[in-house]
Amino acid sequence: MAASLAACGSSSSSSTTAAATEAASKVETTAAASKEESTEAASKAAAAEDLTANSADWKLAEAGKLHMATNAAFPPYESTTDNGGYEGIDVEIATAIADKLGLELAVDDMDFSSVITSVASGKSDIAMAGLTVNEERKQNLDFTDSYQNAVQSIIVKDDSEIKTADDLGNANAIGCQEGTTGYIYCSDSYGDKAIAYQDGATAVQALVQGKVDAVVIDNEPAKAYVAANQGLKILDTPFEDEDYAIGVAKGNTELLKSVNGALEQLQQDGTVKKIVDKYITE
Repeated sequence: MAASLAACGSSSSSSTTAAATEAASKVETTAAASKEESTEAASKAAAAEDLTANSADWKLAEAGKLHMATNAAFPPYESTTDNGGYEGIDVEIATAIADKLGLELAVDDMDFSSVITSVASGKSDIAMAGLTVNEERKQNLDFTDSYQNAVQSIIVKDDSEIKTADDLGNANAIGCQEGTTGYIYCSDSYGDKAIAYQDGATAVQALVQGKVDAVVIDNEPAKAYVAANQGLKILDTPFEDEDYAIGVAKGNTELLKSVNGALEQLQQDGTVKKIVDKYITE
């Protein structure tokens, strides 16, 4: 009996020790997880603080708001909604940037040709309108890092004799949206054959009506326009490859740094890719 009691006592003691060890391990794991979460939260807070550290030096069109100059007729980057709001890749990225800077996004919708002037003059804070960086625009604005690659495509009628980009020179007239790089490229290459329209939709309607033989425009809007108009197609050969970035007025250095820093964070944590994938599924 003594031996039996001793054995039972030993087993009980061993179980108690194991339970205590397991409990201690759980406490340590929980504490480690809590510490890791706290560290991550502190890191995010520090990063956000860094973005706004020089906010007193931001030159904003309106206190507490980040005004985005755009032309909301450029799906899927920016377009209007049925309730009078705005949606698209640029709108969502700009909203996320504004959140990181502790600002409210305000969309300033205007003709594309006015976007750069609006930011350069201080009426708007940033330019996001499927805006490609080129030397001419660098004279008026400073730019963030690129956030999206884009392709200039060619829209023609299904029965068009224009089969490739090399055939574009045979066109009598080429429709483009005024102020865009597509218009600049076509003007440089084909002179008066390049016809500027207020927006892409009007250029495409000119193609449907036979007023132009082709339209040069960014690939994603091109797909939207072709889907909405029977008898049109996009040529397999692209016209130009380019990158989009965010424009800020020259001299607004601290705002540029903060916007670029926010963009970098959104690219690193996958937010930009998630937004792009939402609108561009390929």
